[in-house]
Amino acid sequence: MAQLKITQVKSTIKRLEKQKLTIKALGLGRPNYSKILPDNPQTRGMINVVKHLVKVEEVSE
Repeated sequence: MAQLKITQVKSTIKRLEKQKLTIKALGLGRPNYSKILPDNPQTRGMINVVKHLVKVEEVSE
């Protein structure tokens, strides 16, 4: 299964509560933090909520 490297590029200060909670659910918390997660519909949905705060790259296994 494909993997996604998600890097937070912007802060969650002055953002909606839903966006803050989504960043926490992705395992991020501060700008420049990264996490490798599986590429599935649940992860893609969370990324869609905070697409303006993160950078997404595909990672080969």
